[in-house]
Amino acid sequence: MSQAKERPILFSAPIVRAILEGRKTVTRRAMKCQPDADASITVESYNVAVTNRRGYQEAGPEIFGAWWRDGESGCKCPYGKPGDRLWVRETFIDLRGTGVEHRPDPDGPLQRYAYAADCRPGSHSDEARKDFGLKYKPSIHMPRAACRILLEITDVRVERLQDITYEQAAAEGVHRGPLREWCASDEGGACHKYPVPAFRDLWQSVGGNWDANPWVWVVEFKRVTP
Repeated sequence: MSQAKERPILFSAPIVRAILEGRKTVTRRAMKCQPDADASITVESYNVAVTNRRGYQEAGPEIFGAWWRDGESGCKCPYGKPGDRLWVRETFIDLRGTGVEHRPDPDGPLQRYAYAADCRPGSHSDEARKDFGLKYKPSIHMPRAACRILLEITDVRVERLQDITYEQAAAEGVHRGPLREWCASDEGGACHKYPVPAFRDLWQSVGGNWDANPWVWVVEFKRVTP
Protein backbone atom coordinates (compact mmCIF):
# COMPACT_ATOMS: atom_id res chain seq x y z
CA MET A 1 0.00 0.00 0.00
CA SER A 2 1.45 3.39 -1.02
CA GLN A 3 2.25 5.90 1.70
CA ALA A 4 0.20 9.09 2.09
CA LYS A 5 1.88 12.17 0.63
CA GLU A 6 1.74 15.89 1.34
CA ARG A 7 1.40 18.57 -1.33
CA PRO A 8 1.00 22.36 -1.11
CA ILE A 9 -2.15 24.14 -2.23
CA LEU A 10 -2.82 27.88 -2.48
CA PHE A 11 -5.88 29.64 -1.08
CA SER A 12 -6.80 33.32 -0.84
CA ALA A 13 -7.41 35.03 2.52
CA PRO A 14 -11.26 34.91 2.27
CA ILE A 15 -11.11 31.20 1.41
CA VAL A 16 -8.72 30.54 4.31
CA ARG A 17 -11.27 32.13 6.63
CA ALA A 18 -13.95 29.89 5.14
CA ILE A 19 -11.80 26.83 5.88
CA LEU A 20 -11.09 27.98 9.45
CA GLU A 21 -14.82 28.59 10.00
CA GLY A 22 -15.73 25.17 8.59
CA ARG A 23 -17.63 26.64 5.63
CA LYS A 24 -15.32 25.24 2.95
CA THR A 25 -14.83 21.48 2.67
CA VAL A 26 -14.28 21.09 -1.09
CA THR A 27 -12.33 22.81 -3.85
CA ARG A 28 -12.64 22.72 -7.63
CA ARG A 29 -9.66 23.18 -9.92
CA ALA A 30 -9.71 23.07 -13.73
CA MET A 31 -8.02 20.04 -15.27
CA LYS A 32 -5.01 20.89 -17.43
CA CYS A 33 -5.90 18.09 -19.85
CA GLN A 34 -9.54 18.30 -20.84
CA PRO A 35 -11.37 15.04 -21.72
CA ASP A 36 -13.71 14.77 -24.67
CA ALA A 37 -17.10 16.32 -24.07
CA ASP A 38 -18.77 12.88 -24.10
CA ALA A 39 -15.94 10.98 -22.39
CA SER A 40 -16.69 8.20 -19.93
CA ILE A 41 -14.31 8.99 -17.07
CA THR A 42 -13.10 6.95 -14.11
CA VAL A 43 -10.98 8.30 -11.27
CA GLU A 44 -8.70 5.59 -9.93
CA SER A 45 -5.14 4.29 -9.73
CA TYR A 46 -3.97 2.99 -13.10
CA ASN A 47 -0.77 1.30 -14.21
CA VAL A 48 0.27 3.34 -17.23
CA ALA A 49 2.01 1.33 -19.93
CA VAL A 50 5.65 2.15 -20.61
CA THR A 51 8.12 0.94 -23.22
CA ASN A 52 11.10 -0.95 -21.84
CA ARG A 53 14.62 -0.94 -23.25
CA ARG A 54 13.82 -3.79 -25.59
CA GLY A 55 10.93 -1.90 -27.16
CA TYR A 56 8.19 -3.92 -25.46
CA GLN A 57 5.35 -2.33 -23.51
CA GLU A 58 4.87 -3.29 -19.91
CA ALA A 59 2.91 -2.02 -16.92
CA GLY A 60 4.42 1.18 -15.57
CA PRO A 61 4.06 2.88 -12.17
CA GLU A 62 0.67 3.16 -10.51
CA ILE A 63 -0.71 6.66 -11.06
CA PHE A 64 -3.85 8.08 -9.45
CA GLY A 65 -5.88 10.23 -11.78
CA ALA A 66 -8.70 10.47 -14.30
CA TRP A 67 -8.77 8.04 -17.21
CA TRP A 68 -10.90 7.67 -20.32
CA ARG A 69 -10.88 5.66 -23.55
CA ASP A 70 -10.14 2.50 -21.53
CA GLY A 71 -7.00 4.02 -20.07
CA GLU A 72 -5.56 5.17 -23.40
CA SER A 73 -5.89 8.80 -22.29
CA GLY A 74 -5.67 10.25 -18.85
CA CYS A 75 -4.44 12.90 -16.47
CA LYS A 76 -2.62 12.48 -13.17
CA CYS A 77 -4.34 14.21 -10.26
CA PRO A 78 -1.93 16.94 -9.08
CA TYR A 79 -3.57 17.07 -5.64
CA GLY A 80 -3.19 13.41 -4.73
CA LYS A 81 -5.64 10.72 -3.74
CA PRO A 82 -7.92 10.10 -0.73
CA GLY A 83 -5.77 9.84 2.38
CA ASP A 84 -3.12 12.24 1.07
CA ARG A 85 -2.75 15.65 2.67
CA LEU A 86 -2.65 19.23 1.44
CA TRP A 87 -0.80 21.92 3.38
CA VAL A 88 -2.28 25.34 2.81
CA ARG A 89 -0.17 28.17 1.50
CA GLU A 90 -1.64 31.57 2.34
CA THR A 91 -0.53 35.21 2.30
CA PHE A 92 1.65 35.79 5.37
CA ILE A 93 4.29 37.86 7.18
CA ASP A 94 7.44 36.50 8.78
CA LEU A 95 7.86 38.62 11.93
CA ARG A 96 11.32 37.35 12.79
CA GLY A 97 13.65 40.30 13.31
CA THR A 98 10.90 42.93 12.93
CA GLY A 99 10.61 43.67 16.65
CA VAL A 100 6.83 43.38 16.37
CA GLU A 101 5.14 41.06 18.85
CA HIS A 102 2.39 38.83 17.54
CA ARG A 103 0.16 37.14 20.07
CA PRO A 104 -3.19 36.07 18.51
CA ASP A 105 -4.34 34.76 21.88
CA PRO A 106 -3.70 37.34 24.67
CA ASP A 107 -2.84 34.48 27.01
CA GLY A 108 -0.94 32.46 24.42
CA PRO A 109 2.67 32.44 23.26
CA LEU A 110 4.28 34.76 20.76
CA GLN A 111 4.05 33.53 17.18
CA ARG A 112 6.54 34.06 14.40
CA TYR A 113 4.04 34.30 11.56
CA ALA A 114 1.02 36.51 10.93
CA TYR A 115 -1.58 35.83 8.23
CA ALA A 116 -3.60 38.09 5.96
CA ALA A 117 -6.73 36.02 6.62
CA ASP A 118 -6.63 37.22 10.25
CA CYS A 119 -6.16 40.86 9.27
CA ARG A 120 -9.01 42.11 7.10
CA PRO A 121 -8.37 45.14 4.87
CA GLY A 122 -9.19 48.34 6.75
CA SER A 123 -9.24 46.70 10.16
CA HIS A 124 -7.33 48.08 13.17
CA SER A 125 -4.75 45.32 12.88
CA ASP A 126 -4.29 46.02 9.18
CA GLU A 127 -3.71 49.72 9.85
CA ALA A 128 -1.22 48.80 12.61
CA ARG A 129 0.59 46.56 10.14
CA LYS A 130 0.96 49.47 7.75
CA ASP A 131 2.17 51.77 10.56
CA PHE A 132 4.99 49.34 11.30
CA GLY A 133 5.85 49.04 7.62
CA LEU A 134 5.13 45.31 7.49
CA LYS A 135 4.39 43.86 4.06
CA TYR A 136 2.73 40.58 3.21
CA LYS A 137 4.52 37.89 1.29
CA PRO A 138 2.58 36.07 -1.47
CA SER A 139 1.27 32.65 -0.60
CA ILE A 140 3.43 31.00 -3.27
CA HIS A 141 6.50 31.89 -1.17
CA MET A 142 5.15 30.48 2.08
CA PRO A 143 7.43 27.75 3.53
CA ARG A 144 6.07 24.54 5.02
CA ALA A 145 7.20 25.70 8.50
CA ALA A 146 4.70 28.58 8.36
CA CYS A 147 1.75 26.31 7.57
CA ARG A 148 -1.06 26.36 10.12
CA ILE A 149 -3.73 24.51 8.10
CA LEU A 150 -3.43 20.88 7.04
CA LEU A 151 -6.17 19.16 5.04
CA GLU A 152 -6.75 15.46 4.47
CA ILE A 153 -8.30 14.49 1.14
CA THR A 154 -11.47 12.44 1.62
CA ASP A 155 -12.66 12.15 -2.00
CA VAL A 156 -11.54 13.01 -5.54
CA ARG A 157 -13.72 12.97 -8.63
CA VAL A 158 -14.06 14.71 -11.99
CA GLU A 159 -17.11 16.56 -13.30
CA ARG A 160 -18.13 19.51 -15.46
CA LEU A 161 -17.94 22.83 -13.65
CA GLN A 162 -21.57 23.79 -14.19
CA ASP A 163 -22.80 20.45 -12.81
CA ILE A 164 -22.19 21.77 -9.29
CA THR A 165 -25.16 21.31 -6.94
CA TYR A 166 -26.69 23.67 -4.37
CA GLU A 167 -25.05 21.74 -1.52
CA GLN A 168 -21.66 21.58 -3.23
CA ALA A 169 -21.69 25.30 -4.02
CA ALA A 170 -22.38 26.04 -0.36
CA ALA A 171 -19.51 23.72 0.64
CA GLU A 172 -17.15 25.72 -1.60
CA GLY A 173 -17.04 28.39 1.11
CA VAL A 174 -19.28 31.08 -0.38
CA HIS A 175 -20.43 33.50 2.29
CA ARG A 176 -23.96 33.69 3.72
CA GLY A 177 -24.69 37.39 4.23
CA PRO A 178 -26.79 39.05 6.96
CA LEU A 179 -29.81 39.04 4.65
CA ARG A 180 -29.36 35.26 4.13
CA GLU A 181 -28.11 35.87 0.62
CA TRP A 182 -25.08 34.06 -0.81
CA CYS A 183 -21.96 36.06 -1.69
CA ALA A 184 -18.70 35.01 -3.33
CA SER A 185 -16.67 36.49 -0.47
CA ASP A 186 -17.03 37.88 3.03
CA GLU A 187 -15.34 41.06 1.76
CA GLY A 188 -18.37 42.39 -0.10
CA GLY A 189 -19.56 42.22 -3.69
CA ALA A 190 -22.76 41.07 -5.35
CA CYS A 191 -24.95 38.55 -3.53
CA HIS A 192 -27.52 36.06 -4.78
CA LYS A 193 -30.52 34.12 -3.59
CA TYR A 194 -28.78 30.78 -4.18
CA PRO A 195 -25.16 29.59 -3.69
CA VAL A 196 -24.46 28.42 -7.26
CA PRO A 197 -24.41 31.98 -8.74
CA ALA A 198 -22.23 33.04 -5.81
CA PHE A 199 -19.79 30.24 -6.61
CA ARG A 200 -19.85 31.31 -10.27
CA ASP A 201 -18.76 34.79 -9.14
CA LEU A 202 -16.03 33.23 -6.98
CA TRP A 203 -14.76 31.12 -9.90
CA GLN A 204 -14.63 34.12 -12.20
CA SER A 205 -12.96 36.32 -9.56
CA VAL A 206 -9.82 34.14 -9.75
CA GLY A 207 -9.72 34.19 -13.55
CA GLY A 208 -11.82 31.12 -14.26
CA ASN A 209 -14.10 30.93 -17.31
CA TRP A 210 -17.52 29.80 -16.15
CA ASP A 211 -19.05 29.79 -19.64
CA ALA A 212 -16.36 27.38 -20.90
CA ASN A 213 -17.75 24.79 -18.46
CA PRO A 214 -14.43 22.91 -18.14
CA TRP A 215 -13.89 19.53 -16.58
CA VAL A 216 -12.66 20.08 -13.02
CA TRP A 217 -11.04 18.12 -10.22
CA VAL A 218 -13.41 18.02 -7.26
CA VAL A 219 -11.31 17.54 -4.14
CA GLU A 220 -13.17 17.07 -0.85
CA PHE A 221 -11.24 17.38 2.40
CA LYS A 222 -11.35 17.63 6.17
CA ARG A 223 -9.11 19.71 8.40
CA VAL A 224 -6.57 17.86 10.54
CA THR A 225 -3.94 18.97 13.06
CA PRO A 226 -0.70 20.20 11.38
